[in-house]
Amino acid sequence: MFDTNKPANDNNRPATDYLDGFIDESKAADFLCQSIRTIQKWRLAGSGPKFYKSGRSVHYRRRDLLEWGDARSRRNTSFHAA
Repeated sequence: MFDTNKPANDNNRPATDYLDGFIDESKAADFLCQSIRTIQKWRLAGSGPKFYKSGRSVHYRRRDLLEWGDARSRRNTSFHAA
């Protein structure tokens, strides 16, 4: 019998590893379909997704980007979040 809990190889990581992995601001901008400059402005204004900074490097977790985007989803143009 096969062990279904064991990945077939090291490349088959669970999805949680993918979502919790860090990406740089260039990949984060692509992920959000925005320019790097736009996410930099959001970061400066405090209106963008949560980010992590180590020295001069800025990184984002995919999970944080998804949560941030989901919080801004709307059903129509008249919808206003309270």
